[in-house]
Amino acid sequence: MSKSKYSAQSFEAYAELDKLALILRIGIGSVFVIGGWNKLYQLLSSRLKDKIIASYTGTTGCSNQFFTDWMFGADALFTQWGFLTALSAFELISGIALLVGLMVRPLAIIYAFLMWTFVVSLPVITTPGAEFAGKTYLAPALFVQVRDIALSGMMFVLYNLGSGAHSVDERLFGKSATEPLVNWESLGLLMRLSIGIIFIIAGFFAGMPNIKTFDIPAFFLVIVGAGLVAGISVRVLGAVVMGFMIYYIMTKLTLSKSIIGNLNGIKREFAFFAGGLVLALKGGGRRFTLVDIYERFSGSITSFKQHQKT
Repeated sequence: MSKSKYSAQSFEAYAELDKLALILRIGIGSVFVIGGWNKLYQLLSSRLKDKIIASYTGTTGCSNQFFTDWMFGADALFTQWGFLTALSAFELISGIALLVGLMVRPLAIIYAFLMWTFVVSLPVITTPGAEFAGKTYLAPALFVQVRDIALSGMMFVLYNLGSGAHSVDERLFGKSATEPLVNWESLGLLMRLSIGIIFIIAGFFAGMPNIKTFDIPAFFLVIVGAGLVAGISVRVLGAVVMGFMIYYIMTKLTLSKSIIGNLNGIKREFAFFAGGLVLALKGGGRRFTLVDIYERFSGSITSFKQHQKT
């Protein structure tokens, strides 16, 4: 991106997107630093490792029997401990890399797809009349893992924004590492859908098993989620999302847990706070808002009538 191609106004908008990428980097990077640190601490402890392996591979873990047999069968390259330890180390290192702005685009696209593995591998029972002796997830995997789906969408936004301000990538690779690939009209749509879907699912299915509600009444969750998807007062709703996340974080902090235990329970909320801040600062664009859809529809009707007259 050369300066000769853009006006001062364009550079001001570019710099603004640079800052949004920085905010997302910090919010999302925090998720992986906390998660990786928490898992590694337990996996490297002879006292705790068996418990955390059981929590990830059991009926309320992240891997159903199909994927457990596939990954850890007789010919597997990894043991369960080895796989989780390697994955947790990658999570911690990549989280630090995101915080400092190193290899942001490759990591963002990897995680954008990786987050969906938690959806397809989740052990879920939703068949009517089916009985299961142990405890497992009773809601559709898409609903249980909607927060990871939202993180996937935010990763796609980050990939298209680039490394952002104050990044190591910019020092190593120049402005190409921070040059946005898509305008905010498209990215704003993806961001507000990613955040909005969390609250829509939480609101409409509040009270059902395994549905995360952030301890917020269902009515408010639906209003915020629907408003974000529809593109109504997105800046205001972005600030509301930030408030929801602060409230939830404060309710979950407890002296009975260690620092890392407390942080691990609220790690995704740091990313959603960052997403809310981005929407509060920049809005969600005009693409496929209610106003945009109405204008598109009205334009189509007008064009059709003009065509009929001719």
